[in-house]
Amino acid sequence: MAKEILLEIKNLVTEFRSDEDIIKAVNNVSFSLSRGETIGIVGESGSGKSVTSLSIMRLIPNPPGKITGGEIIYHSKTKGSIDITKISEKEMRTLRGNEIAMIFQEPMTSLNPVFTCGNQVMEAILLHQHLSKKEAKEKTIELFKKVQLPRPEIIFSSYPHQLSGGQKQRVMIAMAMSCSPSVLIADEPTTALDVTVQATIIDLMQELQRENDMGIIFITHDLGVIAELADKVVVMYKGKIVEQGNVLDIFSNPQHPYTKGLLACRPPLDKRLKWLPTVSDFMSVNKEGEIIENKQSVNDSIQKLVITNEERATAHKLLYAKQPVLQLKNLKTSFPINKGMFGKPTAFVNAVDDITFDVFPGETLGLVGESGCGKTTLGRTILRLIEPTSGTIILNGKDITHISKSEMMKLRKDIQIIFQDPYSSLNPRITIGNAIMEPMQVHGILKNDEERKKKVIELLERVNMTESQFNRYPHEFSGGQRQRVCIARALALQPKFIICDESVSALDVSVQAQVLNLLNELKREFDFTYIFISHDLSVVKFMSDRMVVMNKGRIEEMGDADTIYNNPKTDYTKKLISAIPKGQLNDIKESIEKKKQILN
Repeated sequence: MAKEILLEIKNLVTEFRSDEDIIKAVNNVSFSLSRGETIGIVGESGSGKSVTSLSIMRLIPNPPGKITGGEIIYHSKTKGSIDITKISEKEMRTLRGNEIAMIFQEPMTSLNPVFTCGNQVMEAILLHQHLSKKEAKEKTIELFKKVQLPRPEIIFSSYPHQLSGGQKQRVMIAMAMSCSPSVLIADEPTTALDVTVQATIIDLMQELQRENDMGIIFITHDLGVIAELADKVVVMYKGKIVEQGNVLDIFSNPQHPYTKGLLACRPPLDKRLKWLPTVSDFMSVNKEGEIIENKQSVNDSIQKLVITNEERATAHKLLYAKQPVLQLKNLKTSFPINKGMFGKPTAFVNAVDDITFDVFPGETLGLVGESGCGKTTLGRTILRLIEPTSGTIILNGKDITHISKSEMMKLRKDIQIIFQDPYSSLNPRITIGNAIMEPMQVHGILKNDEERKKKVIELLERVNMTESQFNRYPHEFSGGQRQRVCIARALALQPKFIICDESVSALDVSVQAQVLNLLNELKREFDFTYIFISHDLSVVKFMSDRMVVMNKGRIEEMGDADTIYNNPKTDYTKKLISAIPKGQLNDIKESIEKKKQILN
């Protein structure tokens, strides 16, 4: 029996107008969502997937954006069929958050910094449900438990800045689910989450979907997640749908070259590649905007990129014959969690707890673990952005644990960091050219600004950007382009050691592939050493020579990246690996079968 349709998108057009141009961000898009169904929308930054979701929620900023064509028909249980494009803002507010809810990609910009997390979720409950404040608080804490937030009562009274990125995202998910909506739009909801929490959140969303017979629109760049979660897939490119169909057909027999390229961009888990294929390997666009397919087989092109075990063993023999560039000995970093009457700390948490390892010149060492495991704190402690509590940090044979701030400032030229969020790493009031030039001015690199500008233009070109972009501001770029700017800025000081802290986690799969390839190219060209921090084990495996698995501040397991993946020793590592959404056809078939059994 056919399921009841909840939402129909018919020939939707959403435009953004500027003085010079009109851009159709969503161009003639049509699909429908039924009760109990999950539609996965995939595509690169700028494909129109988020604008489609914002159009459904009527959250397009006007000006410059406007829905100029088509219909969005919502079939409400209480109000009947409604064309969302035609109702008043007051009527829309009764639907928004109550019957149609949304989880946004950026939790920090979606949460109000002056209110506690608990109060913000309570506000949504009190607005739409007839509950007392006490009942709303109890429901909020119960939701926090459901989304696996640690110490829910403390989180209730915490402000957004006091939580990790993953914890903030879970607060947003709790808020979206607080009113048991009929339609849930999830815009990259698991981007900031590690694989085990991601798996828990996806299970939770499916459980709530079954309880409420809810329809889900799930927007993501992670095709592995789409494979395990979605019933149907909608593939978008430059505002248009280029392919849509059931999940098994799309993954087993993609028809459009863009879909083929997206599927090939994911770091494979069963082999090691020299570099990752990108969308441009499978298609090009001519002057008229028509897509031209590159006819070479996906499998043939990937086979040419495979690194053999013998090649890897030879490279590692040379790599580990060198003296370490970095040595950590019994490193510990503690933070106070409770204070006494006079503000004196009475209890501590060890974010980094007795860490010892070496990093060799030219190596990429991967740091992986769940949110809160201490990997980012460790990266910042190495740079002395956070002061260690005890232990030793030796860089190039020199103990830097207790050197002065001025000495450390000089060393920062040689050891750089690329942060997780490129937008908050760049000053919105400074052009990207000046942002790259600034550290060169601070450290007195080159004679004058004219020479520095030439160097900046060289660096922009090296990260596949152009001289014409020198005077643009951060908000004028996509997430992938901003991350390239941050990479160029790190290169400006010609460092030998770079810590990449979740530097590709917010990027869609094709841009992620381009950035990972760029980082590897730069490593070969400039003989860099990387510590690569990520919660995405497939990305860490692709990038790393060795891998360190962290859990609760301690090293759980350490060794060759392929060996750990293929033969994990601890239960914790096994859990991490089993939680990776692999997107294999067998997994998709299993998922479909499981859904059928539940429905029957």
